[in-house]
Amino acid sequence: MTVVAGLVEAEGKILVCQRRRGGAFELMWEFPGGKVQAGETAAEALARELREELGVEAVVGTEVFRTRHRYAEMPEEIELIFLAAAVEPRSIRNIVFESMEWRAPETLAELNFLPADREFVGKLGRREIQPNLPAAGIAAEKRKRDPSPASPGSG
Repeated sequence: MTVVAGLVEAEGKILVCQRRRGGAFELMWEFPGGKVQAGETAAEALARELREELGVEAVVGTEVFRTRHRYAEMPEEIELIFLAAAVEPRSIRNIVFESMEWRAPETLAELNFLPADREFVGKLGRREIQPNLPAAGIAAEKRKRDPSPASPGSG
């Protein structure tokens, strides 16, 4: 099974989400994302998941990390792909999570993350991994998709 997760960054902080009480892995922290469905690319899957979980359109960038993990509770190993993703932070809505936080990378390890995410969290905290979607590239991508004029500083 392939799972995608978004590295969503704004003003030097990273968006992290807490799983709902009563669900699988309740109250553990993760990055927004989910399972890749048949026929989807990793980027398409992440864009869909961010719409479903956060109610936002995303510009999905490059892969920043990939790992494999086997949970005792699951029949098959997962391949977890982390992708940089840009969203408009003010547009984010919490649709499916117990809570969400913007955290500095070096503080992520304070949270109880899903085991599959922990290696990535450590690399972020040590600044071994950076989001790979520069702001200028995001703005250019948004203009390609939506050619309507936008005033500088409105995004």
